[in-house]
Amino acid sequence: MKKSIYPGSFDPVTFGHLDIIKRGSKMTDELIVGVLNNKGKIPLFSVEERVKMLGEITKELPNVIVLPFEGLLVDFAKEVKADSIIRGLRAITDFEYELSMAQINHKLYGDLESVFLTAALEYAYLSSSLVKEVAAFGGDVSQFVPQYVADKLREKR
Repeated sequence: MKKSIYPGSFDPVTFGHLDIIKRGSKMTDELIVGVLNNKGKIPLFSVEERVKMLGEITKELPNVIVLPFEGLLVDFAKEVKADSIIRGLRAITDFEYELSMAQINHKLYGDLESVFLTAALEYAYLSSSLVKEVAAFGGDVSQFVPQYVADKLREKR
């Protein structure tokens, strides 16, 4: 059975993330959406809230599992016995960063492959940071995130 991880902070999850999840789930037997608990950052949503949001919006995808993790991605990959990492690319700057990460991950865990999916054009500009900023000023984020997530953002204001 092939297992892939799509890691991220997903603070909050956007339509761009959801697009990569849907496309990535078609490429593997099991897609684990790994929600990073980065102790170096203060997220808007707790890791538990982010896991719950992702679980809600991916419940129609039978081969998608949402799990929290912290620490090195390669350690999480070993723990869940993943074969590959799926990453989304929006721009050249994403590629430069992701290539470096893929090379380090490969050095740390040689059996782990990185697979890059380019963002769908309609989401290439979209980032969680921009969504949070629009939401913080009371803007309508429903065109950027699923309604469930938009409601949760509104509750945080």
